[in-house]
Amino acid sequence: MFTSKSFAMARRATLGAALTLLVAACAAPQKPVSVAETIANTPSLSTLSGLITSAGLSNDLQGTGPFTVFAPNNDAFKAVKPATMEDLAKHPAKLKDLLMYHVVPVQAMAKDVKNSTVKALNGEPLALSKAGDFVTVENAAVVQADVLASNGVVHIVDTVMTSTKK
Repeated sequence: MFTSKSFAMARRATLGAALTLLVAACAAPQKPVSVAETIANTPSLSTLSGLITSAGLSNDLQGTGPFTVFAPNNDAFKAVKPATMEDLAKHPAKLKDLLMYHVVPVQAMAKDVKNSTVKALNGEPLALSKAGDFVTVENAAVVQADVLASNGVVHIVDTVMTSTKK
């Protein structure tokens, strides 16, 4: 027969065990994810994630890397003319080229950026600049730097950059 004292002790033990399991679950290390998965898991990059999938670049960006992705946020894509977005949807090669212009084949943390030019995956040069903690790539400002992934880093930018290729 349970007394109120034995019931209280059982309840404390149950709560203690549940708390221990909860703490253990929170402390479990999370599996590192690729830049493609990092972009897919970031709500402010949902437009970019969909375009990466449409262009068939998801598997590439899950590769070994390293990659640095200058990832335009959803607001950056809203600023692109609708006719341009429609043209990209109709021409997958143009879309792929545009997206590859936002990726470089190295892992570049914001603290390591120097005023320089790097080559994007589409072969075009990208101008990187840094003033204090402020980083820009071409005409885009980095609004969130150093989102780490298992195969590189993502820097969220405020502008969709356009390649000089015609």
